[in-house]
Amino acid sequence: MNFSITKKFRDKQKNQRGVVLWFTGLSGAGKTTIANELDQLLIANKNHSYILDGDIVRAGLSSDLFFNKKDREENLRRIKYVAQMFCDAGIISIVTFISPFTADRKKARDLLGEYYIEVFIKTSLEIAEKRDPKGLYKRARNGEIKNFTGIDSPYEEPENPELIVDTEKQSSAECALAIFKYLKIKKFVN
Repeated sequence: MNFSITKKFRDKQKNQRGVVLWFTGLSGAGKTTIANELDQLLIANKNHSYILDGDIVRAGLSSDLFFNKKDREENLRRIKYVAQMFCDAGIISIVTFISPFTADRKKARDLLGEYYIEVFIKTSLEIAEKRDPKGLYKRARNGEIKNFTGIDSPYEEPENPELIVDTEKQSSAECALAIFKYLKIKKFVN
């Protein structure tokens, strides 16, 4: 379906280019924290942004799904189309999903093309386990949670992300600022 109001028009109206920042990393890496910091920078810059957080999507849109490989793929299939709609509306979408599998991230990249920016929120499993803000690693190690990324389900690190921010070496504010500067350099924001 071709609508009369285009992405180009909506981008111009908002004085920015709609884009999807796809944050990937282990649970506890800092995806949501950095997304919140980045969202504040964007709003202060008078940009239009929205965080599509994995936990929130799992509580609503994907509440019927579990954490096996098939359901994870379905969860990401759903969110990539939601992100595409936000992008078409001229919104800067910040997707904060673990997205453990390369193939799933590739599908999002294929769908979104030049409007997909993969951001690897890097931290070691050891540090993620020490942070463990929700107690999930402990529960996974005790066998209470199955198919937990990094424990009994793999995390495939991105091979060629547009950005890598390392939360062991940088604060969340520094990581957010690096991403914001990248958006400026690439002219997604002014």
